[in-house]
Amino acid sequence: MVRKAAYPPSFRPIRNPCINLLQIYRLVRQLRSLEIGEQCLDLLSKVITSAYRPLVSNRLSERVVRRTCNAIGLFQTLASHPHTKMSFIRASMPEYLYAFLKTRSRERNYERLRFASLVVIGSLVEVDNPEVVDYLLATEMFPCCLCCMEIGTTLSKTVATFIIYRILLNEKGLNYLLSMPERYLVVTHCLENMVEILDVEDEEYLPHLLKNIICCYLRISENEKIRADLSGYIPWLLVDYKYVNIIRKEKAHANFLFQGDPEALCNLRRLIWLFGSGTGIQENLPVSHLDWSSDDEECNLLRTEIEKPKMAKKEVRKREIPERRGRV
Repeated sequence: MVRKAAYPPSFRPIRNPCINLLQIYRLVRQLRSLEIGEQCLDLLSKVITSAYRPLVSNRLSERVVRRTCNAIGLFQTLASHPHTKMSFIRASMPEYLYAFLKTRSRERNYERLRFASLVVIGSLVEVDNPEVVDYLLATEMFPCCLCCMEIGTTLSKTVATFIIYRILLNEKGLNYLLSMPERYLVVTHCLENMVEILDVEDEEYLPHLLKNIICCYLRISENEKIRADLSGYIPWLLVDYKYVNIIRKEKAHANFLFQGDPEALCNLRRLIWLFGSGTGIQENLPVSHLDWSSDDEECNLLRTEIEKPKMAKKEVRKREIPERRGRV
């Protein structure tokens, strides 16, 4: 779940003497009624759909975006609560948000709607549930996330990659990806392109994006048939010293974007080890790009894994040279 917002010290809610608190409590209790709950959902749906026309005509105003984001925020409450999550799915409520995920504009108002919608889907996949995965695959959530991974800011890319990773953790999700070569190629190219254009200056969210990208590669590599082919699509920039240091300095903490996953450097070392015998990142990796001045244990282990296949190839070449001379 997204972290709860906190009021800044300079901005505290002021109690209005004209507001009857007892009346507010009475209205909140009435929401438990099935009829009133349906009316509220209908009202929220109308608020969201009212933004479709300005969305298409490129006339999104600040007022429309703010109103729509508030309604989407209430959707997230339903999507994250265990008592309402499945009813939210079975009523196909997430599909009201797909229009915001398919936009190609990078303008701020479009990005706000994009990120708010992604957070709702992220809340759905935060807990493992096969029915949620089935629904997202059936409603073509994969292409929507890929669009956000291409167009969105670092924050939107992070949440979209998290959603893809959580879907791939389910066997049906992984089979969905690998069932068509075109689908697999699109996803791997999308991951590769994200690494190529990473915004190094975005220090707040970049570590989480890198972690999710590495986990996606690792999950796909669990399929032995595709592993050898995948090694050719993993960009060596993943072990560029700038990104390695960003991950290494990031302290482990609970975060819904990466909760429960192993340390990122361990995952990166596993990734390098998996493709050590192939034609992947190790063969073309400039080892000098790593921060050799670091005394960090994880970074030293990573450095060792990178050097292993190179040293092994040197030994093979040394043995081959005398043999060739003898033949001559």
